[in-house]
Amino acid sequence: MKKGYIVNIEEETENNNDYRRVLYTGANMQLVVMNIAPGDEIGEEVHDGHDQFIRVEEGEAKVVLNKVEEHKLEDDFIVIVPAGVAHNVINTGDKPLKLYTLYSPPEHKDGTVQATKADEKEEHFDGVTTE
Repeated sequence: MKKGYIVNIEEETENNNDYRRVLYTGANMQLVVMNIAPGDEIGEEVHDGHDQFIRVEEGEAKVVLNKVEEHKLEDDFIVIVPAGVAHNVINTGDKPLKLYTLYSPPEHKDGTVQATKADEKEEHFDGVTTE
């Protein structure tokens, strides 16, 4: 029997020191926390088959959509990125950008932990869920 996942997402996000940490992977959705260093960015990407929800818990950033639309982000702001939209999140502040994101369907292998952006390697979801 599946149990689901319950966590204080604000605490989990703010206490995360890893660039990317997959917290939970279901068959149709995935929860990931991220810590982006000042001046760093996710890098432009497009998820053709995935919608993505991004929420900033702490810090300042800008999101660039389709290479032209720029929007300032700060604590408590969200972005919904529909499938097929080019996007990049750039930390414009002087402290780490703490955010969490939901991918629907999952994007990364369950249990992925990347301590720094330099550790990033694209290991796409392989069908294995958390439970």
